[in-house]
Amino acid sequence: MRFVVAVPARLASTRLPGKVMAEIGGKPMLQRVLERCCQARCPAAVVLCTDSEELIAAATGWGVTALATSAACSSGSERIASVAERLLAISASAASDTVIINVQGDQPFIDPGVIDAMAIEFERRQPIPAVMTPIYRLGADRIHDPDVVKTLVAADGRALYFSRSALPHVRGVDPCDWHAQAPYWGHVGIYGYRADVLLRWSDLPSSPLEITEKLEQLRLLEAGIGIDTFVVEGEALSVDTPQQLQQARQLASGMQSG
Repeated sequence: MRFVVAVPARLASTRLPGKVMAEIGGKPMLQRVLERCCQARCPAAVVLCTDSEELIAAATGWGVTALATSAACSSGSERIASVAERLLAISASAASDTVIINVQGDQPFIDPGVIDAMAIEFERRQPIPAVMTPIYRLGADRIHDPDVVKTLVAADGRALYFSRSALPHVRGVDPCDWHAQAPYWGHVGIYGYRADVLLRWSDLPSSPLEITEKLEQLRLLEAGIGIDTFVVEGEALSVDTPQQLQQARQLASGMQSG
């Protein structure tokens, strides 16, 4: 099985424009993401997928392959899917034997070990999952945060649903005490796609759930495509707001001083 890490990125972010080139600890955020992806052992290649000539030039200068995409892509997965055939050519393997791992361009501290763990999970599971994503156990203080995506998980590890709301709802119990009644799982924003799933992305119907929650993975679930999960320790910070950018800078500063 062959693995390609694809990093979708754009400069026209709605909530924090230009965030992927924001400086964090002396480096642009995107450079940090790409460097960490390159530290993983499993990928045959790490590829930036973007509609920005500026980002293509930057990635090339950092020694990373970049593919140009349309500016009309509505999500990171759609951006990757739009160049899936070229990514497949880079993998030099059949679609059914190639996994494309989507790592968001706003995760400057992504753990390379999580990328490798995903590859291990794909290799050991039969049949090969269509899609897989990591999840982590949520602390009580994060359950009701709408910026934290929650995952409802079946007994066999399949994702039943993703939401910005707390899942499950515990009826008749004060929301402050829900954490004592059920396990809550957060979603790390990384997806592993069997390449043939991405090749038919454009054929998936429009998803009202995706539009409502602003969560791209709901398009897959609503189309009947299952998503497997595996458990990791802790989350990877995604930078979507000025506050999270400041948090990332503080983390980087702590790493440098330590």
